[in-house]
Amino acid sequence: MKRNGLLRRDFNLGALAAGLLGTLGLGNASAQQQVITSTGKGMEGEITSTGPHRRRGQAPNNVPPPGSAPAPGTAPAATILVLGDSLSAEYGIPRGKGWVALLADKLQAERPDVRVVNASISGDTTAGGRARLPAMLDQVRPVQVVIELGGNDALRGLDLDSTQNNLEAMIQACRAVNARVVLVGMQIPPNYGPDYSAKFSVMFANLAKKYRTGLVPFFLKGIADAPDATAQFQPDRIHPKAEAHPRMLTNVWPEIKKNL
Repeated sequence: MKRNGLLRRDFNLGALAAGLLGTLGLGNASAQQQVITSTGKGMEGEITSTGPHRRRGQAPNNVPPPGSAPAPGTAPAATILVLGDSLSAEYGIPRGKGWVALLADKLQAERPDVRVVNASISGDTTAGGRARLPAMLDQVRPVQVVIELGGNDALRGLDLDSTQNNLEAMIQACRAVNARVVLVGMQIPPNYGPDYSAKFSVMFANLAKKYRTGLVPFFLKGIADAPDATAQFQPDRIHPKAEAHPRMLTNVWPEIKKNL
């Protein structure tokens, strides 16, 4: 990919790569993190939650054992888990300005009974998400999981069968605990090869149809394909600016709302 190229077939290639990149190699240590913080903000790669606060060192006793109901007023009635890469982990923008934080704000106003846990890590792949999802499902017990992964697989040229298998395994793991799924789809530039690009794009739609999940066909719709696409991105021409994140939420919200 020519790094300084601006437009190609109505897409900003650097912009489209936003869904493909994250920041490679930054997620390994964070991927092992098991503690959910309650600040709702936190540093890049942290697992953050809009749930009740607890003091440092205090046991997370606000989470009841499986099968039991939480005490009134101690926990939200439902949790949405977001499992993504740098596009969901607020890479390069102020904390609290990413689309997941905006989702939490929206829910706090419209559905205060629902919290959001952001378990997104820059550079994460479908293999990484598959490896850490079971523990997150057990820990968070979400009613809905938003899977925003796959772009880094394409960036690395990984075999699409492997990517699809990982996504299927994540969908099945969510279904096993009765958590509804929203797949967040991406598109990749044509210079990855027309066959690879076409198969990658349709993969999300095929999985959504097979498993009857929610589907966002193109996460960066209205951003990467906008006439002023370059202005929507940070200087690296890879990650959207904070100003673009409300549109990202607009793209995802209808599917999340349907699945609540």
